[in-house]
Amino acid sequence: MAARAGRELDWDGCFNVRDLGGLPAAGGRRTRPGALVRADNLDGLTGAGWAAVADHGVRTVVDLRNAIDHRPRLPRPEGIGLVRVPVDELAGNVRWWREWGHLEGTPLTWAAYLEYVPQVAASVVREVAAAPPGGVVVHCTAGRDRTGFASFVLLTLAGVAAADIAADYLLSGPNHRRAAAALGHPDQTLEIAGIQARSGRTATQVITDTHAAFDAAAYLAKAGLPDAAVAAARERLLAPG
Repeated sequence: MAARAGRELDWDGCFNVRDLGGLPAAGGRRTRPGALVRADNLDGLTGAGWAAVADHGVRTVVDLRNAIDHRPRLPRPEGIGLVRVPVDELAGNVRWWREWGHLEGTPLTWAAYLEYVPQVAASVVREVAAAPPGGVVVHCTAGRDRTGFASFVLLTLAGVAAADIAADYLLSGPNHRRAAAALGHPDQTLEIAGIQARSGRTATQVITDTHAAFDAAAYLAKAGLPDAAVAAARERLLAPG
């Protein structure tokens, strides 16, 4: 199962940051430490926080929010690039919230993203494949929902088991509350637990079911991503065998 120790990162101004390296993956390999980090929004990073980002080897930020949500306290340091995959814009805000908004905050939305908005998964993988040498950090606002989906896609592509993806996802619960509180957002723990309970499945069961139905390579090819980009992203995520 995914271990917390050694993967949580202390970036001053962030509350929900983990390196996704060290997880068992396909072919007896493991995910590469430093290759992929998941986080809550980087807007509140202090100078020390940005220094920690750079020291960790991150050279590319993939921001899953709409551009209007970007309100940084400090400018990004030179040498760290920014690309955007605006999940809500790609999903179509009005339609998405009308049909799937009642499931927001849970992995129950992930199958809908895969079925109805393939450009989200394809864009995330494309940006990871195309990023310059160095680590990639993927983030949204509080680092659980959109970031959880992006992490699911990338880790599944790398051959990480559903149990390990689910265990990592669950680590975001307490951290998400801290990140949300820092933004002045209400604690939605009970509301989200109710949504999950009414579905009749735990978050782990939902992730397991979604993982079982998701052939990442075939899906990304159908979404129009070249085989070379899929292979490059996968290899980037994996430690040498």
